[in-house]
Amino acid sequence: MSDTTIKFGINQRVVYPSQGVGIIKEIKERPFKDKTLTYYVIYLEVSDMTVMIPVERCDELGVRPIVTREEAEAALEMMGQEFEPVTSDWKLRYQMNLDLLKKGTVTDIASIVRCLYHRSKVKELPILERKLYDSAKKLLEDEIALAIEKTPKEVEGIIHSKLEPLGIIRNEKASVSDDDDYDDDDEEFLDDDNNEEDDGDDDDDGDDDE
Repeated sequence: MSDTTIKFGINQRVVYPSQGVGIIKEIKERPFKDKTLTYYVIYLEVSDMTVMIPVERCDELGVRPIVTREEAEAALEMMGQEFEPVTSDWKLRYQMNLDLLKKGTVTDIASIVRCLYHRSKVKELPILERKLYDSAKKLLEDEIALAIEKTPKEVEGIIHSKLEPLGIIRNEKASVSDDDDYDDDDEEFLDDDNNEEDDGDDDDDGDDDE
């Protein structure tokens, strides 16, 4: 192996924020340009895909271990707390939440779910935000399920129970004039940034079994 620090072990569960919860199946070296890089080979069950992440880029990409039970429970509690609504400009809100997803802490992901859940109670989310919400919610459910030893379905129920009481309050406060001024055609401006999210040295290959 190269001199790169190995933080994770084989069979360890990790979170890859832009992709989901995975398990490290292998740690291997592969030549890249004029040097040899060490890679984590991570299987992502949610997409039935295997990705290869350069060990030296894990911090940059937000790859991290599953949180502790205490951290997971704190994130769940946070979701039921009052918070300051973010901008009604969906483009700005989308970019803010996308940045949080890339940072990828369990609190960041819980914040995205809380924000977009309550926004959806005021007005239907644009397509990109719905996709972001679904991705963040699935990632949150899968990670917390592992941390507190429950099924993702059970965690989904817990998350809903935390969000709904606050959602009822926010519905009563919502203003009819609160408008995203949303047009489906506006999504085009974000396509390039969204597609570049995982651009880099990581070699995503569902058939890589070397």
